[in-house]
Amino acid sequence: MASETQEPSRGEALSPERRRFMGRLSIALSAVAAAIVGVPVVGFILGPLIASEPDVWRTVGAVDSFKPGATVSVSFLDPSPMAWAGVAAMTAAWLRRLESGGFVAFSVNCAHLGCPVRWLPKADLFMCPCHGGVYYADGSVAAGPPPRGLFKYPVRVRAGQVEILASAVPIE
Repeated sequence: MASETQEPSRGEALSPERRRFMGRLSIALSAVAAAIVGVPVVGFILGPLIASEPDVWRTVGAVDSFKPGATVSVSFLDPSPMAWAGVAAMTAAWLRRLESGGFVAFSVNCAHLGCPVRWLPKADLFMCPCHGGVYYADGSVAAGPPPRGLFKYPVRVRAGQVEILASAVPIE
């Protein structure tokens, strides 16, 4: 004997009420899944726009350890390293002690595509081996494809130590 509340057998269509319920349930579950995936993605994209990085001064050595007129490579910890970064959290700069006693620091990254530049003391030039970028000793472009000079880090002397303001290097 067939009952009126019997489940539809295979091949029979669902009632309009049940079809509407299943459609709304699938839309609600899809919206929840999209929110679970979308909120972290939106936070990752908008986070740097909302929260600014604090200024971090990194000590690179004693003032007396740098000869006037010499340009040397110095390493320091990136301002916002990831916990898992390890050695990759280290970054570098070219530091020059001026004859006047002040300091200037240049990024080691070429302004063209971010390749590491080398200091050639005999030529008094920075050279990028990737695409032939050449920079004068003051960091300005001498030749090649770089659109601008080398990025300069702010430098200060505090308590006999040279410090560089560690920040993200803009690369165009």
